[in-house]
Amino acid sequence: MNVAPQAALEASLDRLVARRDVHHALMAVRSGDGAVEWRGARGDVRPGGSALSTDTPYFVASIDKLVSATALFVLAEQGALELDGRVAAYLDPSLVRGLHVWRGVDRSDDLTLRHLVSHTSGLADYLEDRPKGGRSLIEETLARGDEGWTFDEALGRVRTQLRPHFPPQDAHDPSARAQYSDTNYLLLKAVLEAVTGRPVGDVYRDLVFAPLGMTASFVVSRDDPQAERMAQAAALWAGAEPLDAPVTLRSTFGMFSTLDDQLALVRGVVEGRPFEAGRAVFDAMATPFRRFGQGFDAAALRRPGWPIEYAHGVMRFQLPRWLAPFARPPAVVGHTGSTGTWAFHCPDLDLDLVGTVDQVTAGPVPFRSVGAWLRAARAPVLRRTRSRPRSVREDVER
Repeated sequence: MNVAPQAALEASLDRLVARRDVHHALMAVRSGDGAVEWRGARGDVRPGGSALSTDTPYFVASIDKLVSATALFVLAEQGALELDGRVAAYLDPSLVRGLHVWRGVDRSDDLTLRHLVSHTSGLADYLEDRPKGGRSLIEETLARGDEGWTFDEALGRVRTQLRPHFPPQDAHDPSARAQYSDTNYLLLKAVLEAVTGRPVGDVYRDLVFAPLGMTASFVVSRDDPQAERMAQAAALWAGAEPLDAPVTLRSTFGMFSTLDDQLALVRGVVEGRPFEAGRAVFDAMATPFRRFGQGFDAAALRRPGWPIEYAHGVMRFQLPRWLAPFARPPAVVGHTGSTGTWAFHCPDLDLDLVGTVDQVTAGPVPFRSVGAWLRAARAPVLRRTRSRPRSVREDVER
């Protein structure tokens, strides 16, 4: 690899781990033609432990939504489900009933799989939303300790303590409202299990991990605790304190991965490798992108919002021109997680960028830093740039 980009990327990683409350970091960058290939690690696996290495597994947080969406589109391609099919047709109707009551009318039966995967359902977020006068489930977990919850308890919270944000939208309308909600993907995981008759970890392995060669990735759950593998993973942090929350992570069907597996994921999904129809399916996943609204409540500070756009399990991010009028970084697609994880592909530069800081207060870090990372890595691939950013559709069809 060119020495100049390597030095610039090493410096970027040093700046990242020097941020407040960032105790360790993992990062990798790779270009499609191999001109750029770099990995870096800083800090210890856990306090007082061994040094972090570039093959240490880490919790990817909501990057698993990209995996869930990919598995969903694989099953749709196979004819095992309909993206516009009602959620209640795949799950016990009693699980869905009462989840979305809008102005006194239960709209839960209107919800489709496409609503869930595109965040156009309007459902409350069981993890991040606060009930009136109360705390979010994440806040309660941080305050009380590692207790976890069952699937039924999570849905019960949505049904009895939280309110939907808007009625179910026309999921085919590019102007439809979208708001990030973990409830959508909790339900999607249940659908994946119901349709296949297998645990979600097996669904991920068979439909996504195996086709992409992701041999080090795994999912934890109450039924499959994966205790030994979790013990080898990088620690999570909550501010200045390490966060030991294995029961909570199992309650969310948490996914763990490595830098190499994340590079394989983001490149493989963009190129459509899990699908028989190839890139055409990713093109469908990435159409249309809708911009999230900007919330002002406590939950909005943690979940993705403006100017991030979302399609079907795929984010797109680019700074607005008025925020970067002279050196606007190109757009990236992929996904991030609330613990400061990212798996990005930059179509204009044909670069993949993945990594983590394992910090529950660091959700915005990838969006604030990706422009600098692209500048650090772009020297060998400047020939790929254009005068205007290329859309995902153009990249897929080239």
